[in-house]
This record gives sequence, C-alpha cells and structure tokens, in this order.
Amino acid sequence: MNGLMRRSFVKGGALALFSVATGIPRFVVRAAHAAPAGGRRKVLVAVFQRGAVDGLSMVVPYGDAAYYAARGSIAIGAPSTGTPETAADLDGFFAFHPAMAPLKPWWDARHLAVVHACGSPHSTRSHFDAQDYMETGTPGVKTTPDGWLSRGLASRGVVSPSPFRAVALGPRLPRSLRGEAGALAMPAVREFDVSPDMAKPGGGVNARRGFEALYERGARDLIHGTGRETFEAVKMLKAADPQRFEPANGASYPRSYFGERLRQIAQLIKAGVGLEVAFADVGGWDTHAGQGNVRGQLASRLADFAHGLAAFARDLGDRMEDVVVLTMSEFGRTVAENGNRGTDHGRGTAMLVLGGPVRGGRVHGRWPGLAPEQLFEGRDLEVTTDFRHLFAEVAWKHLGVPVHAQIFPGFASSRDELPGVLA
Repeated sequence: MNGLMRRSFVKGGALALFSVATGIPRFVVRAAHAAPAGGRRKVLVAVFQRGAVDGLSMVVPYGDAAYYAARGSIAIGAPSTGTPETAADLDGFFAFHPAMAPLKPWWDARHLAVVHACGSPHSTRSHFDAQDYMETGTPGVKTTPDGWLSRGLASRGVVSPSPFRAVALGPRLPRSLRGEAGALAMPAVREFDVSPDMAKPGGGVNARRGFEALYERGARDLIHGTGRETFEAVKMLKAADPQRFEPANGASYPRSYFGERLRQIAQLIKAGVGLEVAFADVGGWDTHAGQGNVRGQLASRLADFAHGLAAFARDLGDRMEDVVVLTMSEFGRTVAENGNRGTDHGRGTAMLVLGGPVRGGRVHGRWPGLAPEQLFEGRDLEVTTDFRHLFAEVAWKHLGVPVHAQIFPGFASSRDELPGVLA
C-alpha cells in the first residue's frame, strides 16, 4: 500500500493544516512518493481502562491477610477451594479474578505479566487530571501539549509513509497520541471514508463521520483543494481491505465496543497498513457503589475486558511475537470497601503486559502490603512502580525508542528501575 498522506498532524488538539493559498498540506506532499508501508513490524496496543480499575479485585493479593480484613462483602475468595467462585491462582500470593480466567493460558505460557502497585507519583484523585497526566506522561503538569506515545514515535527519527502508523479506534484522538508524530482516530475502520462530492467546492466529510471527525472543521479545510489526495488515501485503505480478515484460530470477540475495537486493530495489523501504535479505551471502572465480587458490576466489566484481550491474542496467533498489549488506568481504588459496597478513588493499581516478547508468568514490582500502617494516607495501595518506568521500558525495548529520548520531560528512568516485563 502506497502512502499519500504522511501524517494527519494533530498539534495541541487541532489539525495543523496549510490553507489553500499556501498549497497542499505538507504531510500529503511528503508521502506522495513514499515506499510501501506494508510488512510485519513491531506494534504496541495501548488499552486505557478509564475510570480507575480496582486492581485489588482484578489481580487479587489473596496472600495478604489485610485484604480480607478490609473487604467484607466485595472480597474475592482465595483459590484454595478451586471452584469457579474463587480466584485463579497465579503464584501462591496473587490470583486473577474469576472473570479474568480467559487470560490465564497466556499467563501459564509466560506471555502475560502483571505490574502491581503501579501508578502515578501525583496524588490527585481527579479522573480528568490523572488521565491527562498519564497520557501526557507528565504527572502534575497541566500544560504539556503532546502525549507520550506521540513523543516516542517522533523520537525514533523513522519516516513512515503510512497515515495509519498510529491509530486510535474510537470517536476522538486520545491525549497520548496528540503531537508531532501524527495520528488518526476512527470510530470504525469501515467509516474511514469521505463523501463522493468531497473534491467539489463545498464538499466535505460525509454523515458517517469517517475522516478525523473530531476535528470536522479542520478536516473540511484539509479536504478542500486536496480532494484527490485524500480520495487516494481512502482508496488505499479500501484496497488493503482490513475487513476481509475474519477472526482466526477460533477467536471469538465479545460483542461490545471494546471487543469490536480490538477486532479491528487485529484487522489493521493483518492488513499490513503500516500500523505501529494502536489505542483503545474501555470505561465503566468507577465502581463507587454495588461493585460486587465474583458477580456484579465489576465482574461483568472484567469478563468483557479479559475475553476481548484473549480473543485478540488468539486471533493474531504467531503475529503476537511482534505485538505488545499494555493496559493502564489512571489510579486504583481504596483498599477498604465503602458504605455502598463499592470502592472510592485510590492510588496504586494493576497493569498488564501481554505479548510474545513479554517475560510473563510473573507479578512484577514491589508489593507494599495492605496493613493499615502500610497504606498511603491510611487508605490506599501505595504506588511502588511509577508508571513512567513501565511505559519507558515498553517504548525502549519494543518500539525502539532511543534510551536518551525525552519522552517523559523532567523524568529520568534508568534500566535498574525498569520493572523487567520485556526480554
């Protein structure tokens, strides 16, 4: 597939475009004669669990007696009985929530790792601020204009001919992908389209909201005067036809937004469109009331999450040797349940790393303990692994980002501080 668009340049939340008077946007010009973008390459899939997942229920520290003392009705039973109503043992101390069982084979095969007590050094309990800090990679700094993933891609100095180098499956571009590297947001692969009269004066994005719909006005500006180039880019994706790839190896994705996004990311990988970073988010983790234990609100969300990730890994088969899935959440939940049989905003949580290069079958990071005197402010799981150490390891070892690159401004991560999740 030849790339006619170099990148969609999203800077500070707005498309960086040239006006008609100054000519064709430069990302179109730079990619007009680029080499094919296809072929197998390293891919990072970032999954954001928005709303602050309860890592203590997702990956249960059943070996810590204080866990059961703090959670009267929402604790997940220890795996000693071996029934479906109890957690699935991982290492004699930690266990998966029963709804996470679809991921257990990947743990057993040592291609799935957990980093527990992971999170931000900033103590905010605001979802908005914490998500922003995590996506920009600058905890406590609200003025950072770009995201850590975009900085990572830009720092590699590799010119990609593909406009599909970085893609978010969803209606808007996440903060982590905004910046010089350029990225696209698609509600769905099939909706990456434009209206038939786009090249005519007054033409624009059609009602299907396919082309960077979040920035509709900017997209109209881009399309005006460059209709042929944009049509060609759309034609090229149609020629690659990612939708022709059905789930393989018996994979069955959940019929949910999250399942559909992962299925389409797998299609883009298999279609060889030049994808290097994909992003998907999944919400519903803010469980202040009626959280449940092995059944209930949280269990339903975890089942969708685990089934989706397991289906994705099964679908890609041996292609997972080139793929790493990194999950994240802005913070965790309180150790003790509240009066509404839920949990409130906390600190540390559990993050997962799945893929062929992963040093799996291990819970990485230092466990701080759940006794009252070990908690942050007497209520939360202490953060012992700064999320930037984890993200830096994935960027360095998997994406090939130079170690000296400043993907986290004002923060230095040494190899000794990495969690060690990748070979």
